[in-house]
Amino acid sequence: MALGACALLFSVVYFASDVVELLQNGFSTGQLWLTLVAEAAVPALVVGVAVVQRPALGRLGELSAGVYAASYIAFTGTVVYALMERTPDYGALSHDLGPLMVLPGAGMVIAGVGFGVATWRAQVLPRWTAIALGTGVVLVAVCQDLPAGLLLAAATVRDLGFAGMGAALLASDRARCSP
Repeated sequence: MALGACALLFSVVYFASDVVELLQNGFSTGQLWLTLVAEAAVPALVVGVAVVQRPALGRLGELSAGVYAASYIAFTGTVVYALMERTPDYGALSHDLGPLMVLPGAGMVIAGVGFGVATWRAQVLPRWTAIALGTGVVLVAVCQDLPAGLLLAAATVRDLGFAGMGAALLASDRARCSP
């Protein structure tokens, strides 16, 4: 039940951080702290969601969960950098870190699609959550150089995937606890 609640909560925190960034047209200390909290939670959440789906998730899902988690460990480091350097926005962060953003970004896309496919095949969680995650990570990559509103929409699709997984876990735990 805790995993489901955390997946739902941190997806909402991540979305809120993205909305704040869009509304203020860049980073702020408070917004970056929200992002840091949300991104730091992703590795544990994705591994937890993978474990819940075992053994049906298979090797593709387990490997994808590990790569996705590792990419978010790297992304968490970029947020720490942005906080320490007082980086004004995502464009400046990408400029400063260049290739250090590309590798974890590629890992996130490939692993996000792989985890989505494995979740779809496992049929433990609702299939729409797998579609949202896989589609969302691709959209985030495609929208990197597009207006911020489109990038927010893309990130929302990804966030809905994990939020839906969390909600499904919460619902299944409640169903098991009901008399």
